[in-house]
Amino acid sequence: MAFYWLFAKMEALVNETVDLEHCAIDELFPHLKCTKEGLTTEEAEERLNKVGYNRLEEKKESKFLKFLGFMWNPLSWVMEVAAIMAIALANGGGKAPDWQDFAMQQLLSWLALLQKQNYFLKVLRNRTWSEIEACELVPGDIVSIKLGDIVPADARLLEGDALKIDQSALTGESLPVNKGPGEAVYSGSTCKQGELEAVVYATGVHTFFGKAAHLVDSTNQVGHFQKACCIIE
Repeated sequence: MAFYWLFAKMEALVNETVDLEHCAIDELFPHLKCTKEGLTTEEAEERLNKVGYNRLEEKKESKFLKFLGFMWNPLSWVMEVAAIMAIALANGGGKAPDWQDFAMQQLLSWLALLQKQNYFLKVLRNRTWSEIEACELVPGDIVSIKLGDIVPADARLLEGDALKIDQSALTGESLPVNKGPGEAVYSGSTCKQGELEAVVYATGVHTFFGKAAHLVDSTNQVGHFQKACCIIE
C-alpha cells in the first residue's frame, strides 16, 4: 500500500500536476514524499526506476545537415539572394544576418553535452553526505550547492545565506542573480557565490532546461513573414 501511494505521488510529479517551483516549502516536502534528512538508498532506487536518469537524450543527427536546414526556408532564400547580389555589386559592407535559432541549437547541444559528463556532487542519502554522479539524482534528494558548482537539477533552496547564480545561458540575464531560501535554481546554471543546501524537485526532461530543449527541438511553426514570402513566390 505504501509503495502504491509513493507511485501515485511520483506519477503526479512526472505528469506535472503539482507546481513544485512556486508552492510553499512546507508543502513541497509532502509532495516529494521526503524530508530535510534526505532519501534512503532504497527510496532513491525506486524513484530512479520511475522517473529515469537525470540527463537528456541527444539525437543522432548530422550537424552539417542541421546547418543547411536553417538555410532552407523562404526567409533565408531572400537573404541569400540579397547576399549574392551584394557580392556581385561589390557592396559587402552590410550587416551579417543574425542566426539566433542556430546559435540557440548550439547552446542547447553544449548544455546537453555538459549534462552527459556525469560530474559528481554531494547528496544527503541515508542521513549521510556522500558523492554520487549527477545523472543519479532523483526528485526529493537533498544536495549541496557551493561556489563553482553547476546546478545539477531544478531545485528549491533551503535555509542559509543567498547564493549568486549565473543563469545567463538559460534566461539571457547578463549578471548573476541573488537566490535566497525558497527560491528555485535551474539545471545548467552556475553558482558564483555562497553555499546552500537544496531539495531537488525536477530532473532530466522535466527540468526548465529540458522543457526548453524540447520546445526548440520540436517547433515547426512558420512565421508570418515566411508565409508572405511563400505567397509572393
